[in-house]
Amino acid sequence: MTTHTTEEAVCRRLVGRTAVVTGAGSGIGLATARRLASEGANVVCADVDETAGKAAADEVGGLFVKVDVTDAEQVEALFKAAFDTYGSVDIAFNNAGISPPDDDSILTTGLDAWRRVQEVNLTSVYLCCKAALPYMQRQGKGSIINTASFVAKMGAATSQISYTASKGGVLAMSRELGVQFAREGIRVNALCPGPVNTPLLQELFAKDPERAARRLVHIPVGRFAHAEEIAAAVAFLASDDSAFITAAEFLVDGGISGAYVTPL
Repeated sequence: MTTHTTEEAVCRRLVGRTAVVTGAGSGIGLATARRLASEGANVVCADVDETAGKAAADEVGGLFVKVDVTDAEQVEALFKAAFDTYGSVDIAFNNAGISPPDDDSILTTGLDAWRRVQEVNLTSVYLCCKAALPYMQRQGKGSIINTASFVAKMGAATSQISYTASKGGVLAMSRELGVQFAREGIRVNALCPGPVNTPLLQELFAKDPERAARRLVHIPVGRFAHAEEIAAAVAFLASDDSAFITAAEFLVDGGISGAYVTPL
């Protein structure tokens, strides 16, 4: 039986295309920057963390832009930099997000924590879509992938109320944009990952293994996702292989949302 390394198996579907990835310094964003670059894309790595973002850009041979995704002018400058450097904006992976410990039950989450999560997780996606769309309209094509979550589809007793609400907003907004711009050749989809083994998740569960175990038991596959598995889904949605997919909820959740009970 012939075996292939991941690198050998990767397609070259994105040659010559320009992809903007927010939150590119770590986790899903970093894995996706690597994957899109391996498929031939010019990758613009955007992150508020200059060290991590620059390291990502250097690794994939792309462009680093430091950006606070909640700042409209900085977001506009990000997409302008992508266009000015590479001549197009073909893919926007609007991925930056936070899940701070003070976002918990609605009974204990303060208004400041609520607003901060909404700004980073939802308003930033609005700003990125708004900035990317005019470039794609002029080109008559483009793919926008917004990171929502499986929690946009399901309720949890272990609530992170603002995170959950923000991802529900991303899902609804992506659906609306996917419908609105479909006839202009622009596809907009919401990626809905299950729990992913990223620094964000590790930080969340580091001090509370029981909390992690409580989530893990509900995943039919029996483990958290690898960031590379989410990146593969982004690459598919970015490519012409998904040409008839728009306004979709693209679940990559190890079966969580389809499970009534999980295997023993």
